[in-house]
Amino acid sequence: MNPAEPSLAHAPNPFARYVLATRPPFLAVTLGACAIGLATAHAGGVALQPLTATLTIVFALAAHAGANVLNDYYDSRNGTDAANTERLYPFTGGSRFIQNGVLTESRTLAFGVALMAATVLAGLGLMATCGAELFYIGFAGLFIGWAYSGPPFRLNSRGLGEVSIWLAWMLVPAGADFVQRSTFSAQPWIASAGYALLVTNILFINQFPDRRADEAAGKRHWVVRLGPEQARWIYPAIGLAANLFVVAGVAAGRLPPHALAALLALPLTVKASLDLVRHAGTSAKLAPAIQATIGAAIAHAALLVAGLLASR
Repeated sequence: MNPAEPSLAHAPNPFARYVLATRPPFLAVTLGACAIGLATAHAGGVALQPLTATLTIVFALAAHAGANVLNDYYDSRNGTDAANTERLYPFTGGSRFIQNGVLTESRTLAFGVALMAATVLAGLGLMATCGAELFYIGFAGLFIGWAYSGPPFRLNSRGLGEVSIWLAWMLVPAGADFVQRSTFSAQPWIASAGYALLVTNILFINQFPDRRADEAAGKRHWVVRLGPEQARWIYPAIGLAANLFVVAGVAAGRLPPHALAALLALPLTVKASLDLVRHAGTSAKLAPAIQATIGAAIAHAALLVAGLLASR
């Protein structure tokens, strides 16, 4: 076991143990998605309500945390994480809580279900305040969070994981925007389409170190299907498309010119692309590319939000 990986000795406090099991650093991408949705509502002239904005963030983070925990449970059941000897902890290979004896499978499942149930309760509260139509966004988000790993759908095992992630991280801004407007708008979808692709690239690049264990467990995602030599070229294509969405939105007059600030995060995607193209078949050398990929998504969200807020 890698000394950096979790163990009972490293997490003696039960509360901290469960918090860490949600993989908190990765929740930052959901915080960024919420910020984009709140920013589009604000840029559209809506006066933001602090209470509902806070509940929206909590609701979205709980949903993402629940999906992470359930993913650990299902990847333990299918043997993926146990067989993964090329993982780059803490980026790939799951949280390792089950494999290292920090949590049992049954407790992991119960925790994941509890987080999803808490999300449903929060969503019902927001629906009562903002409109019943929020149900459609919430239901779609929770379904993807579960079906991504859970049988019988197992979307990521069928080559649908990337599309699912793209859709999920557009649903979050759409929900955050709806809670403030109490009506649907195209703006959060337009603003977040590029960001959601950058989040998709986080999933995509993480599959390179995990590909052999995933293939052995029957997970037929894009990297397994294509192999690293061909799949590596998809990453820069996704990154380019992410930034072109912003340019197209501004050119079409659907996003303010200030939104172009998001393009300042592009060098991180370029760096990660070069590293991946060079080291696609060498898992141990991909950590810098994965870090740059995460940084690109977070920086893109922060710059885009700043641009949207400045445009009002």
